[in-house]
Amino acid sequence: MALTDTACKNAKAREKPYKLPDERGLVLLVSANGAKWWRLRFKIQGREQMLSLGVYPDVSLKDARERRDQARKLIAAGINPAEQRKADKIERLESNANSFEAISREWMAAQAGMWTPGHVERVQRDFEKDLFPWLGSRPIAEIEPEELLRTLRRVESRDALVTAKRLRQCCSAVFRFAVASGRAKQDPAAPLKGALRNARAEHHATITDPVAIGGLLRAMAAYKGTPVARAALRLAPLVFVRTGELRNAQWPEIDLEAKEWRIPAERMKMRAPHIVPLSAQAVAILKELQPLTGRPMALKPNAPHYVFPSERTRERPISDGTILAALRRMGYEAGQMTGHGFRSMASTLLNEQGWNRDAIERQLAHAERDKVRAAYNYAEFLPERRRMMQAWADYLDSLARGESKVVAFKRA
Repeated sequence: MALTDTACKNAKAREKPYKLPDERGLVLLVSANGAKWWRLRFKIQGREQMLSLGVYPDVSLKDARERRDQARKLIAAGINPAEQRKADKIERLESNANSFEAISREWMAAQAGMWTPGHVERVQRDFEKDLFPWLGSRPIAEIEPEELLRTLRRVESRDALVTAKRLRQCCSAVFRFAVASGRAKQDPAAPLKGALRNARAEHHATITDPVAIGGLLRAMAAYKGTPVARAALRLAPLVFVRTGELRNAQWPEIDLEAKEWRIPAERMKMRAPHIVPLSAQAVAILKELQPLTGRPMALKPNAPHYVFPSERTRERPISDGTILAALRRMGYEAGQMTGHGFRSMASTLLNEQGWNRDAIERQLAHAERDKVRAAYNYAEFLPERRRMMQAWADYLDSLARGESKVVAFKRA
C-alpha cells in the first residue's frame, strides 16, 4: 500500500528503527530518535543495495518519488545510481577547483610575493566586487570573450574606465596562468584589447602655488582628526612617499636617532629598498606619536608594529582613504588635492629650486630601468638627499607662516 503525507507526518519513533514501505522500492526509515530518511532499495548485477534519497520533511513524499524514478531510469540503463552520485560529486569538486574564482585566487597567491600589500588588497577587492559575482563559479575553460566583455562592460558603465582596463589585464594574466597549468586552452581577454573605452590620462591633483600650499599646511595643522590620522597627514608632505608606503610604516624601520626611515623592498612599488631621511620636523611628529603607538603588543610580539595603526585593531594600518578623507573634510575637493599629490608638489618645487634632479628622482623612488642597479643604489645621493629633505621641511614651515617667496636653494 502506498504511503500518504499524513502517514509520513504521523510516523512516531519506536524503540528500534523501522521502515514504512511506499512503492517500487521506496521506503521511509524512521530511526529511534525520530529522524526520517528516504531510502531506495534496488538490485543491480544481482546485488541488493540501498540509496539515500534525503530527509523527510525537507524532501517531501512527492520529491522522494521523483528521485526514486530518476534512479530507476539509471538502473534500467545498467548504471548504479550510488556510483553515479559519487562520480557527479567528484565532477563538481573538480569543476569548483577549476572555477574562475579558484584559479584567480591561486594566481593572486602566486603573485603576492612580488606585489605590495596595498596592491594585493586592491586586486582582491576589485575581483570580489566586479568579477566573482558573475564569473566566479564558471569553469575557467568555458569562459568566452563575449561573456568576459559583458562583465567588464558593467564596470565601464559606471565610468570606472581605469578599473575596467586594469581588470582586463589581470584577467588576461589569470587565463594565461590557467593555460600554463593545463586548465584552459585560450586567453579570452586577449581579443578584448582595445574593446573598452579609453580613460583620460590620470593626474593626481596637487597644489604647487606657494601661497596655496601655506593655506593647506595651516588647515592641516588645525585638523581635528584622531592623533594617528593627524600625524599621518602632517608627515605626508615632509616625506612625500606613496600613501601605501606611509600608512604601512612600521616602528622597527624608523631610527629616530639617525633621523632615517628604511622601507624594505617588499613594501616598495619598485621592489627595491628605500631610505627616507627624516627632517627635524618629521622626527618631532614621530616622537609625539611614539607614546601612543610605539609600544609593541605584549600578547602578540611578532605582529606588525604599525606607526599608524587602525582605530579598530593595531594589527592593521589606517585605511588607504584616511588621508584623502581628511583632505575632503578640510574642504579640498577631488580636483584640488589628493594624498598622492604631496609627491607631485615636492617634485615640482624641488626641481624649481635647483636641487639635483637625480637626487629628487631617487628620493621619490621612481622606476629604475635596471632593477639590479636599483636594488643596490637605494642610498645613492644620500648626503644631498638629507640636506634636501631638511631644506624642504624648513621651506614648508616658512610657507605655513605665510612667507610665500620661493627660495632657490643651491646644491652643495
